[in-house]
This record gives sequence, structure tokens and C-alpha cells, in this order.
Amino acid sequence: MTSVILDTNFILSCIRKKIDFFREIKFRGIKILIPEEVVKELKNLSEKGNKKLQEEAKIAILILKKNSFEKIALNTKNVDNGIVKMAKENKDYIIGTLDKEIKNKIKNQKLIIRGEKTLEIS
Repeated sequence: MTSVILDTNFILSCIRKKIDFFREIKFRGIKILIPEEVVKELKNLSEKGNKKLQEEAKIAILILKKNSFEKIALNTKNVDNGIVKMAKENKDYIIGTLDKEIKNKIKNQKLIIRGEKTLEIS
């Protein structure tokens, strides 16, 4: 089974655009992996930052609690570097990110948001 690693910005962007990313990804038969560090980032954002970002992070946390996914450990303080490392070690993983730096550093397929509501693997 193919797996996808989701980063914080990807999850928050899906929340903003009201995309049911769990349903979309699972419909494609892809296993969802979310780093523990991403979950921690979402919890931190739900407590700090501007009010809109706090609300989006709270919604993201609720969605994560209601859905099944595999939690993975990157074992690094820098989440982006951990995702890049994991991608390089697992060439078959799809990376769900909107971060240009991550995209430029990896050769894996990427899960992106196309237009307003469409997820696409490129």
C-alpha cells in the first residue's frame, strides 16, 4: 500500500479550503502517515498565534482525533528536515506538502492542492 506523509501546512491549507483530505486520500487507497511533530505543531498553534490560525489548528486536531492514521516519529526538532529525510529514505512515500523548500529537496511524488478543492498527486 502506498503511504503519504502530511505536513502541518498541508493540513491547515486543507482546513482553510474545506477539503476533506482524509476522505480524498483514503478513497485513493493511500495510507496516511502524520508525524508526531506535526501533531505537536498543531497543538502549539491551537494555543498561540493569531485567532484565525488557532481556530484552524483546533479544527485540524478534531479532524485528526476523528480519523485513523499512523503516527510516525521523525526524531528531529526541525519537522521539514525530518520529512525530507524520511522521503529520501522511502522513495515510494508521497509527500503532502505545499512547502517549496521541501518540494525542491525531494524527488518523491507530491500530494498538492490544485485549484480550490482538488487534491492531486504530481
